[in-house]
Amino acid sequence: MTPARHNPPLAALLIVAASAFIAGTTLLAKALGTDTLGPALHPMQISHGRFLFAFLAILGAVGVLRPRLSRPHWGLHIGRTSFGWAGITLMFASVAFIPIADATALSFLNPVFAMVLAIPLLKEGVGPWRWLAAAVALTGALILLRPTPASFQPAALLALTAAMMIGMELIFIKKLSGRERPIQILLINNAMGLTIASIAVSFVFQMPTPQQWAAVVGIGLLMACAQACFVNGMARADASFVAPISYATLIFAALYDFAVFGVIPDAISQLGSAIILTGGFILVWREARVRTA
Repeated sequence: MTPARHNPPLAALLIVAASAFIAGTTLLAKALGTDTLGPALHPMQISHGRFLFAFLAILGAVGVLRPRLSRPHWGLHIGRTSFGWAGITLMFASVAFIPIADATALSFLNPVFAMVLAIPLLKEGVGPWRWLAAAVALTGALILLRPTPASFQPAALLALTAAMMIGMELIFIKKLSGRERPIQILLINNAMGLTIASIAVSFVFQMPTPQQWAAVVGIGLLMACAQACFVNGMARADASFVAPISYATLIFAALYDFAVFGVIPDAISQLGSAIILTGGFILVWREARVRTA
């Protein structure tokens, strides 16, 4: 397989597109999880739609491209998909109750959780700068949680737990990287996710309205597009260049939430999000310094 040519401008464009698509999935999940398009659907039914239609889109791409597939590492795929399914389901549950921008900001904690989990699971060392980044980001999360009796948002704990699950998923992704082709990883991930989601949705399924069917299909297609853009963007530039651009998801989430639901982030949301992003930038800056040292 010929490596993708290094092209930072194209990589930036692809990551911005991926960010817009990802924010779009949370917007549709919020519409489905509330009574916007009909009786609210259960988060497990929303995540089932995400895996179903993303799988069909990726299966179509595999049929056209016909890539050479290798023997997969089933244990790593099962671990990655299980945590990924749990993470996306909890994220979809959270956006029905809290602003999309808040849930998105909390989701940016997943690299921090992955960093902490890498210590026992991957035997990685963590220096003072990484710990500083983690402390800053978690401080922002604490602000977003609004830990006072009058303003505490229990649903924010769903987004926080989702970030933990996705952080664990990143550990498995790291173990898979270099072992298998990206399109094979996407195909197996979505096939397994669809299997898990199909079992879960059997307990909560309700017939969607026509508008809800359209939104469910949209979630799957947007997620497939986001994954394709992200994988191709990562292949065309260094991770330290790409990572900060992915924070554009927060901007798109806030814009979508305002345009569709009229939600304007308050001062606490803006402060917490800014602090989480600061922690993320510290982590990205440190990783870039380490690679160039």
